Amino acid sequence: MSFSSDIKLEISKMIPEKKCCQLAEIAGFLRFAGSITLSSGRMGVKVSTDNPAVARTFIVLVRDYFGAKSALSLGEARAVTRSRVYELNITPDMNAEQILREVGILGVREGSNYITDGISQDVVRRRCCKKAALRGIFMASGSVSDPAKSYHMEIVCASEYMAQDVRKLVNSFGLRARTAPRKDKYIVYLKDGEQILDFLSILGCSSQLFRFQDVRIIKENKNRANRINNCESANLDKTVNAAQRQLDDIRVISGAAGLDVLPDKLRETALLRLENPELSLSELAELFDPPLKKSGLNHRFAKISEAADRYRSRRR
Repeated sequence: MSFSSDIKLEISKMIPEKKCCQLAEIAGFLRFAGSITLSSGRMGVKVSTDNPAVARTFIVLVRDYFGAKSALSLGEARAVTRSRVYELNITPDMNAEQILREVGILGVREGSNYITDGISQDVVRRRCCKKAALRGIFMASGSVSDPAKSYHMEIVCASEYMAQDVRKLVNSFGLRARTAPRKDKYIVYLKDGEQILDFLSILGCSSQLFRFQDVRIIKENKNRANRINNCESANLDKTVNAAQRQLDDIRVISGAAGLDVLPDKLRETALLRLENPELSLSELAELFDPPLKKSGLNHRFAKISEAADRYRSRRR
């Protein structure tokens, strides 16, 4: 599976509990993966995806929120990719028109229906709903390159107007996404590794975030090692190994009980290490207010390591 597929698989398992977030995720997915069909003058919806986990998630969301059952069909293999296409059909009898109205795709103007542009602001008023909408959009039209090869996240949009809406949605979380034309489409993209990590955090896919982080640490440390002379190599390896051990300890605690179980000073230390995986102990100590001594910071990591070992022992 590709890195993008792994992200989609992880977020497809995150069915929102809040109704407002369910609607936002449906709206984001439908806007990018859906098309309107007509049968005897009545509207239906057809959704296509090559990801079975995404297909199942959409069925569950539509069932839970609208009480509608989507008909699932398996399409023919694509000639180039040989991948299967899963088609989900919501017929007029399944209240397709009501669904289109509630997600903001179908509007009424002077007594006539029309297809709206962009993302309905009514469904993304709350921060939690913005995150849900981005999950739906990414599952429908997003991708992240394998971090071992390059840092690149993109969402393919049908129009410049839609791309601008998606860019604003992404950047509402403090990111710096950009747009660019590509043939007859537009893309919204991020190319900075730290920004992509933040985006994965917004989506809520912690497993792939840590995977990306691990690859990034290795890549950046290799690049750094190439810039220093041979006499510094031993010290660099020591720094990298120590940082990796610290990150491993932090991930054990985070995965087992969450970082909130740590005392305030240790939690602050863990968060700073996650934010600055490439820094040496001395460099990291300077980020504290007031700065810590290297020995004091070492003592904190020793306490974090002891806590991590306790959680490791419980697994055995």
